[in-house]
Formats: sequence, C-alpha cells, structure tokens
Amino acid sequence: MLRTRRARVGAWLLRAARGPEPGRSASGARGQGWLQPAGYDTGVKVYNSLTRRKDPLIVSRADAASCSYVRFDIIRRILTRVFGCNVIMVMGITDVDDKIIRRANEMSVSPASLARLYEEDFKQDMAALKVLPPTAYLRVTEHVPQIVAFIERIIANGHAYCTANGNVYFDLQSRGDRYGKLVGVAPGPEGEPVDSDKRHASDFALWKAAKPQEPFWGSPWGDGRPGWHIECSTIASLVFGSRLDIHSGGVDLAFPHHENEIAQCEAFHQCPQWGNYFLHSGHLHVKGGGEKMSKSLKNYITIKDFLRSASPDVFRLFCLRSSYRSAVDYSEGALLEARRLLRAAAAFAEDARAYVRGQLAGGSVQEDVLWERLGRTKGAVRAALADDFDTVRAVDAVMDLVHHGNKQLKAAAEEPRGPRSPAVLGAIVASVEQFFETVGISLAERQGVPGAGSPAALHSLVEELVRFRLKVRQFALASGEAPGEARRQLLLERRPLLEACDELRRDLAVHGISIKDRSGSSTWELLDSRTEDPTPRS
Repeated sequence: MLRTRRARVGAWLLRAARGPEPGRSASGARGQGWLQPAGYDTGVKVYNSLTRRKDPLIVSRADAASCSYVRFDIIRRILTRVFGCNVIMVMGITDVDDKIIRRANEMSVSPASLARLYEEDFKQDMAALKVLPPTAYLRVTEHVPQIVAFIERIIANGHAYCTANGNVYFDLQSRGDRYGKLVGVAPGPEGEPVDSDKRHASDFALWKAAKPQEPFWGSPWGDGRPGWHIECSTIASLVFGSRLDIHSGGVDLAFPHHENEIAQCEAFHQCPQWGNYFLHSGHLHVKGGGEKMSKSLKNYITIKDFLRSASPDVFRLFCLRSSYRSAVDYSEGALLEARRLLRAAAAFAEDARAYVRGQLAGGSVQEDVLWERLGRTKGAVRAALADDFDTVRAVDAVMDLVHHGNKQLKAAAEEPRGPRSPAVLGAIVASVEQFFETVGISLAERQGVPGAGSPAALHSLVEELVRFRLKVRQFALASGEAPGEARRQLLLERRPLLEACDELRRDLAVHGISIKDRSGSSTWELLDSRTEDPTPRS
C-alpha cells in the first residue's frame, strides 16, 4: 500500500443542496428495500454496495461529489469531465483519536500539533499523486459542539443512551432489522472495546468519557471526546443534510464504519435512506501472497519513496488497469507494464504531431479507416466508463486506437510520396490526450527539471540547442554537386560532426531530453525518467 503519515481522513461523494424526490423501491439489503432516487440520471451504472448489484447512478442534480485517493480521484474526474456532474467533495479529517493521542504522548507533543503535521504530510502526498483537492476540509476538533448537538438529537429520538460513567452509546437494538444494510446481516461487535456499561455488547460509542492524559471537551454527559463514527456522520450532515448521493471508501470501511454512519444518520434525520449509493474500492495486495499491504504488517512503501522511482502518471495507469472494486496485486512487473503503455501512448502522440507538422516523412494514410476507428473508440470509451467506471476496457480501447494509428504512420513512412492526411492524425492525438487528461495523466506535458529555472526558459534553451545541432547535422550530411570520389571524401571529413551530434543526443537522453532525427528536421521531448523503463532500449 502507498502510505502516508496522516490523521485519519474520510471522504464522501456528495450532492447538491436540493434533495431528491421520493424514488422507487427496489430489493436491497436487510430490513428495507433500496429507494431509487429521482433526479439527474448521469448515464452511469455503478456497483452499489447497498444492493450488491449495478444500479443507475441518479443524483439530485448534475451535482455530486467525490472521494478517496487515486482510484476515487479518477472516478471524480470521470463524473465531472465525461458525464457532466459538478462534483462537490468534502473531506473530514479526524485530528484526534486513540493512535494520535498515544503517539503524541510518546513524543511529548500535543495531539493537535501532531495531527496538523500528519495532515500537512497527507496533503503533500495527495498533491504529489495529482489527486484533486476537496472542495473543503473539515476537522473534527473544530466541530465538537455540532457533534455534541448531533448526539443529543439521536438520544432524543430514542436511539442512544448515556451511562453513569459519562459514555454515550448507540442502541443498536433500536434499529431492529434496519441495521446491516451493507453487510446483509448484523455481525457481532468489531473494533469497539467490550465495556461493562454498555447495554448490549454490539452497541458502539458516540461519546467517550475523558481519560487521564487525553484531550477533552465539555458536554451534557461530562468531559470527553467524540467516537470515530459520529464524527463523519455529523460533518456529512452539516454540509449535505439528510440525503447523500454517493459515499465512497475502502472495502474495509463498509463494516463497521459505514454501516454505523448509516445507522446514526438515519436515526438523526428520521429518514428511511440517508445514502443512495455506496462505492467501495479494493486494496493493494502483495503480489502472489494475497496479503493486504499495511503499516502493521510492515510490507508497504511510502508515497514519497515510491515517487522517487516512478511517476504519479505511472501509478495512475497502474490503477486504471484494474477495476476500482477489485483488489490489485502490487508488483514491479505491473508497474513496468504501466510504464510501457504510458511510453507507447506518449511516443505515438509525439510521432503523430510530427506528421501533422510535416516533420515526419510520410504520404497518405487510410483516412476513412482511421476516422471510423476514432468514432468507434470514442463510443467504446464512453460505454466502458458508464459501466461502473470500467477503466480497463476504456484503456484497452484507447491503446488499440494508438496501435492502429502507429500502423498507419509506419505505412505512410514507407510511401513518402502522395497526398498527406494530417487532420485525422491530429484528431486521434487530441482524442488520446483528452482521455488521459480526463483521468489525470498528461502525455504532452513537458516538465521542468528539478532545481532548474522556469519551464519556459528551459524549453527555449533546449529548442535553441536542438536547432543548432540540426544545422550542424545538415551541414555534415550535405555534399552538394561533388562527384563520387570527392563526395565520399567530403562525407568522411565531416563524419566527426555527425558523431558529435549523435554523442550529444545520447548525452541529453541521460538527462531526460529525447531527440528524434527525421527527414530534414529534428524533434525533441522532455521526459520524466520515472515513466521510462529502467532497462536501455536496443
């Protein structure tokens, strides 16, 4: 697992201010059927953990929101850029919990200062992975009065109780058979310590009475701090009220966390269905062992360490090569395959642009065939993304288009005479780049070298260097009207110039500058070495 030091972070795919009208009932989880909402039909079908099937994604308006880390960042981008949803994302930050308190005491610092350190570290890691920031961050410690009021209302509605010790618990039996919407049955208690002042062993904490060396806040039940589940329910309800379009997170959060959120929010709002859709992602596993990467097992790599050897674009393409719902094996081979695909797409885009500019020698291509394939690919990509965000099929369709585009460029280079067809290649490049940009990958981005000057200045410098090298190379290859023996002697004398040009090209490649010599011209691109294969190409 790519890990970052952080305060616990939760996130939601959320909705606009206006709630949906009552919808149709459908068979669903335990207790009560799922209510299909009315509103804006996105055209997407998603696997809904509430019903354990694919349902049409219908949000209140074309305003929905997103979620957690790279896999759900990809979904957020797809909803926004492909299906026209205005995604609103709120991320809740748990900046006080048992682990933070324990670690802060070990370090002799305040839990608040340690939580801020973790939070900033997390934000930097997300930015490095190109994860879009949320619409707003909401910290738990800044909303304790609202959490207290939320708990008071749950008690007033008959779903929670206070003990003589100052703890407040959710009364799970008050939910009847409505508990277990995500998991199908009501399992035994997990993750909550067995406490003698509970009425039932499966009841979970809403408010924890203060303990020595712990931060606390005042409440009607005495000093203490919020339980984990109630924090997320309160923050979500503060922003979005009684109806949530989409809730997302890792599959391990389905129970007990998301299940308890449902119980709390439906008890607070007195509504039959708080969240309309729950999307859960699979975990990264160690290749071959089926073992989840985790800090406790010490089998993880930090995001900072990972990004020293691989780019965020490589990791995104690695994520795109599996369903967001499935567990995925993390291996060097899978990352190498992602590098290869990314490099192939970028190389095609560069070659096709060179053809459009007239820098790549070539005649006509089968224009009608390429236009037809382009149209078919666009339809296939949209259909795949509308089917529970099937990025595997979408990437395969795009790479198939790249393959056929490359075949046509190769055929055109073998027959350099005749009419050219730059428009269709330009349209294909635009479509391929648009797809990758939609999911957060930049094929055409020329990134600056760390520690160098501005990207614009670097671009101009390399441009001048490549132009000068081209002039030297053209001079070395030019023989004019010289007769046979004189021409050979001239080329022999100028051979050191060609060798110097080749040496410069190889030297610049070490620094990530790739020069391609073409008929009558030279083109270049500035590569991120983390997207390249670690082995040299023949």
